[in-house]
Amino acid sequence: MDTRVVAASADAVRAAGELLARGELVAFPTETVYGLGGDARNGRAVAAIFAAKGRPSFNPLIVHVAEPGAAEDFAVFDARARALVERFWPGPLTLVLPRRENGGLSDLVSAGLPTVAVRLPAHPVARAVIAASGCPVAAPSANPSGRVSPTRAEHVRDGLDGRVAMIVDGGACAVGVESTVLDLTGATSRVLRPGGVTAEEISALLGEPVPLTEVADGPLLSPGLLASHYAPDRPVRLNAAAAADGEALLGFGAAAGAARNLSPAGDLAEAAANLFAMLRELDVPPYRGIAVSPIPEHGLGVAINDRLRRAAAPR
Repeated sequence: MDTRVVAASADAVRAAGELLARGELVAFPTETVYGLGGDARNGRAVAAIFAAKGRPSFNPLIVHVAEPGAAEDFAVFDARARALVERFWPGPLTLVLPRRENGGLSDLVSAGLPTVAVRLPAHPVARAVIAASGCPVAAPSANPSGRVSPTRAEHVRDGLDGRVAMIVDGGACAVGVESTVLDLTGATSRVLRPGGVTAEEISALLGEPVPLTEVADGPLLSPGLLASHYAPDRPVRLNAAAAADGEALLGFGAAAGAARNLSPAGDLAEAAANLFAMLRELDVPPYRGIAVSPIPEHGLGVAINDRLRRAAAPR
């Protein structure tokens, strides 16, 4: 397959929508990372997403919509979900909800579960592509499964060239880490994956504690829960004061000798936006490993540390 990389424009959006409607795969930018999109109603298209990424079929996908009401066609919303949509959509928040019977989605999207993960992205190109397709779009990150997520079009091309019909180039992603995934299928809401919306923000809106739940056993309810994920080729060492022999130091704040610094000013939003791109930049010779400075465990730091722990996990 010849993969076209096309700068975002009205013509590119129209062409991308037509490809998705025909069952082809298209990569496009969101505010979090680039997504690999396929028609969520088309089983062959969804199966092609798993094949292109080398992704295990037990790992469910997030379904993206262009307007809030479109998600209610295939997901059951309660009062909590509607309040969250009102406050955080469009934006980097994914809701795991009961799946509506006869909603038209492929069973592969939910990995056979009675739930579905849904999101309305904030990036105007993403919303325009989804609207042009006329369908809900299943879209995991546009990279080989388990590897560093893409925040630029060239990252997508590096990993998926020849496996996707088109890459819409909308520049670098602003948030830089994936969406927060919030499970609303039980009486107590819980964060399955920290991301661009913090647990503190969700808790303040809902008026109740929102725990971060590590799901170790049973079926995966959302993407991003595998122990080893977001991994570069080189091993990653966390909470490093300095680089060891052969390592590159990925710094944060005042980190002397850093090969790259996520944010010299110690800004967590800047660090999140730079995380995946800088991991890629250091995943090259002559370095044999990547050491990472300590990141504060609050706000967006929770999401950054989640990605780093999975990147450093045994493979």
